[in-house]
Order: sequence, then C-alpha cells, then structure tokens
Amino acid sequence: MLAQGRLIAFALFLALFNISWDNSGWPRLNYSPVPDWPHLPEGWNFGEVPAVALDASENIYVFNRGPHPLMQFNNSGKFVRSLLEGMVTSAHGLRIDHEGNIWAVDHRGHTVLKLNPAGRVVMVLGRKDQAGTDETHFDQPTDVAVAPNGDFYVTDGYGNSRVMKFAKDGKLLHQWGKKGTGEGEFNLPHSVILDGEGQVYVADRENNRIQVFTPDGRFLRQLTDLGSPWGLALTRDQEIFMADGRNNRVVKLTREGRVLGGFGSPGKKPGEFAYAHHLAVSPSGEVYVAEILNWRVQKFLPRR
Repeated sequence: MLAQGRLIAFALFLALFNISWDNSGWPRLNYSPVPDWPHLPEGWNFGEVPAVALDASENIYVFNRGPHPLMQFNNSGKFVRSLLEGMVTSAHGLRIDHEGNIWAVDHRGHTVLKLNPAGRVVMVLGRKDQAGTDETHFDQPTDVAVAPNGDFYVTDGYGNSRVMKFAKDGKLLHQWGKKGTGEGEFNLPHSVILDGEGQVYVADRENNRIQVFTPDGRFLRQLTDLGSPWGLALTRDQEIFMADGRNNRVVKLTREGRVLGGFGSPGKKPGEFAYAHHLAVSPSGEVYVAEILNWRVQKFLPRR
C-alpha cells in the first residue's frame, strides 16, 4: 500500500505541473511555441539558422546563412536592424557578452568577429578564408564563450578539435585538446559555455558527451547518456539547456548531468525540429531554438 501511495502521489505531482513522459523515458517539459515569431521585413527570409542569442535587454539576435546574416529583433519579434551583410562566409555560433558585445563565429570563413553594441567590428581573430593549426588561425571554429573578466574561449572545431582561451585583448593564453575519445580529447567540439564558477562546458558532439574543465583546461568530469550535444545554454539558475541535434529535441539538465526533462520531436510543424543546432534562454525562461534544416528560429514559452 505504501508503494501504491507513492505512485499516486507522484502521478498527482506530474498532473499538477502538467508534466508527461517522452519516448526517452525523461519527463516532457511543457513549452509552447509562439506562432509566427519573429516578424521579418517584407520579402526577407532566413537561410539556414545555426544560432540565436539574447542581450541584457532581451533583444534577440538571429545568425543565419541568408543574405542578411545577423538580424536583431525585440522580444515581441519586431525587426530592429541587420548586421554583417557581405562579411560572413558561413554563420555558425553567436554569443552576446555582459557588456553587450556581439561575438559571431564564421566557421567556413575560419574567423571569430567581435562587434560592439553599435554593430561595429572591433576585433577579428583568425584569417578570413584561411584554415590553419597555429595560434593565429582556426580550422572551422564553432562557438565562443566570454568570462566576466573578458577572457574568452573558442571551440575550434571541425578541423582542429581543440579549445583556445584568449585574454580580453585577443592574446592566446592557453589551448588544449586533440582528436580522440579520451579525457580532454574531442570529436568535434561544437559549443561552449561557462558556469558561475568559471567551469568550462564543451559539447563534444560526435563523442555524444559534454566535457567539463577548469578555466585553464584541466579535465573535471564528463556528462553522458544525454543524446548528441550540438548547442548549450546556461540559465540564470545555473541549469543547462542542450540542443540535441541528432534527435531533434531540447534537453534540460543539471550541471552534474542529471536530466530534468526535454521537449520536441523531429518534423516541420511548430514545436518540432529539423537539426536543432543552437539555443538561447531568457531570464524569464523563454527558450529560442535555431534550426538548420527548417530555416527558422522558434520561440517557446514555459507553461506553468
């Protein structure tokens, strides 16, 4: 009777918070897509959308592979401005730092661009359209994460299988990683985030794991059995949202790797995904998911 009572109590808990289960066995998080978001200028379209990011005012930046590679929208989806036209070979990662600077990763152009809040390019790392293995080159970089002191990390990427740490002025401080499956090795480091303690989380995409390091690259632990980590975002509560691109879903987990739930399935309809690539989360819990094959970004609201 005691076990039956616990099952009933658990069922009531799930019903109270409107939680169901998906076919992975994880709780299904209850998020609803916002229809017809955002509102593009007449005649404009996205190309493939690999990344989305938010600034402190909750403006949304969409990085895509169309003729207008970086577009800014307000929270309601109204178009604000277009940036980087004619300057990007192939959009990939995108982040906004605590000072409002915009960091855009051009993976096939082998560069990382830093723009100030006004949209002016103020730093370029790598050599455009030139791949390399030394300190001044990237080989198809994927993402960037910026620490509060201005140090930043670049996952480099499709070609070099390494993480590079730079000072605020762009001087290389440290790098680690090589192709492989061992601790500190990577098979496509695809996304990177930093938690409140400065720990570095790297989405080791083709090894189906997230590796966690100290700020200077010392291996701490790995998070596994999550799916395929393509994109990572950290919430205000220090929880992780992960775009599982291969399984076309979004997964929420703790920093220790415990899965809290997920949502999404393969498809073309609202709430479904085709190559969920990167994502961003607002302080109020809204989730934005960038999709490659559906050429769109979807906005999701949590339902309480």
